[in-house]
Amino acid sequence: MTDDLPPLRDIIARHDLGAKKALGQHFLLDLNITRKIARAAEVAPGDLVVEIGPGPGGLTRALLETGAEIIAIERDARFLPALQELSDAFPDRLTIVSDDALEADERALAGGRAMKIVANLPYNISTELLIKWLRGAHSGGPPLWSTMALMFQKEVADRILAAPGSKTYGRLSVIAQAASRPSRAFNLPASAFTPPPKVASSVVLFQPTAQPLADFRALEAATQAAFGQRRKMLRSSMKSLWGDHAEVFLSSADIDPTRRAEDLRVEEFLRLAAIRASRGSSASG
Repeated sequence: MTDDLPPLRDIIARHDLGAKKALGQHFLLDLNITRKIARAAEVAPGDLVVEIGPGPGGLTRALLETGAEIIAIERDARFLPALQELSDAFPDRLTIVSDDALEADERALAGGRAMKIVANLPYNISTELLIKWLRGAHSGGPPLWSTMALMFQKEVADRILAAPGSKTYGRLSVIAQAASRPSRAFNLPASAFTPPPKVASSVVLFQPTAQPLADFRALEAATQAAFGQRRKMLRSSMKSLWGDHAEVFLSSADIDPTRRAEDLRVEEFLRLAAIRASRGSSASG
């Protein structure tokens, strides 16, 4: 049981584990909060959970309490001895992988098993990791994950969940909502972390879509073009994708070329992505 383990603050002091700002590290040490995250993800005995950036193991302890098996991917080698102590206390339940999460192959690590991804993400790579996992869920074959419960800066969570026409609606909103079903579980104040960040945070839940996207990369290309010049009309911004044929392709998607990216609904971006996937970057593509 985790109640028999040394307090996290003692582990941090003994191994001299200060958070590194350059790596976007902010520790969650309150077991009540980490247990709440595990409950939000509905982690159950026998589940396989991939955790990114476990640090000294605060969230890891809560996940282990559920009876799940954990694969913890940690880039910062300073934390490996402390995590190994935790692994020794839970034989065969915690696997530690020393790797950069942006480079890690979660599917290979899981050995074909379904997984949940639960993490207090390093803030400086949180959106890159999200896009990576959303792309992985639509890359063919079995789904990469069944549920994700991820901690973001609140402003990033707001962007993920934003509606068309709002100031925070953008490329991340469209991709996240097209490739998953995101919802906010709860917010956390900066004071919940050690050291406290300058902003509040949110835990966001992601469920997979009923059907995989036909071409995730086409959606990435369409949103990049549209929001790359978000204040311009689509007939201008989409020229970076389709050149002089932009208006023709927009009209074929039943989208007024004088509209702007921030006003398009997710399903309209999916229509643009379908055209991009079927016709390429130009009329001859």
